[in-house]
Amino acid sequence: MSRPEYQAPPEIYYGDAEAKKYTQNTRNQQIQADMTYRAIELLNLPPDEPAFLLDIGCGSGLSGEILDEEGHMWAGVDIAPSMLEVALERDVDGDLFLQDIGQGFGFRPGSFDGAISISVLQWLLNAETSHPTSSPPHRLTRFFTTLHSALRNPSRAILQFYPTSDDQIQLITSIAQKAGFGGGVVVDYPNSKKARKVFLCLFVGGGGTQQQLPKGVEGEDDEHARFERRREKEKKRAISGKRKNVKDKDWILRKKELYRQRGKEKVPRDSKYTGRKRKAIF
Repeated sequence: MSRPEYQAPPEIYYGDAEAKKYTQNTRNQQIQADMTYRAIELLNLPPDEPAFLLDIGCGSGLSGEILDEEGHMWAGVDIAPSMLEVALERDVDGDLFLQDIGQGFGFRPGSFDGAISISVLQWLLNAETSHPTSSPPHRLTRFFTTLHSALRNPSRAILQFYPTSDDQIQLITSIAQKAGFGGGVVVDYPNSKKARKVFLCLFVGGGGTQQQLPKGVEGEDDEHARFERRREKEKKRAISGKRKNVKDKDWILRKKELYRQRGKEKVPRDSKYTGRKRKAIF
């Protein structure tokens, strides 16, 4: 079966039925979660500090749920209206924008502490029309130039994608570097046909190309290994209490203040009851 990006443009491929089908598929959910955890790891954010992140190609908010779980705030962009409709139905916490990333972003400079993208970048490698502005180099240039501007200095962008050739990787990395990014490609499980994952790890400022590129995960990946990594992650969270305290009073107050600064309407007022746990009802 050919990959989705070869069948139709994303806003057409992910119609109402496909958007719901993709979101409800448990295998898709697990793959998305695993790659999002890995992207967050590669972002190398300061520990125990909530960040404001951009989720590029957020879809129905599967990656956003992981960002919430890790204590971060986020905004998501996607070109497929049906995917965003599913995200709204699922009541995700992030702000959602209908956006063609090939036309660039309109965010203020330095808006985000980092960016992630899961299985999206390869969609920009297909020209939908013969017009020059539809060519992959033009769309990639708009994408990387405006993304670089939207990120604060220093920060990182981690973009997982599925290239079909080394030429595609070279095209993407060269345009990203021309836009001002440092960094390069990180490959997990390079010797596995099934588990191989490619991440574009980009740096803004902070030494640029002088920053050390993270190492890819070696060896062969399998279901048992992924399960063990997830279980180990759950153990660490239980020990540190990170998940339990993610949505404490301070976290809620910070998030509400951020929403107010971004002009979001109907943000609940602060009170002595903010963040207070309700008693169990029997």
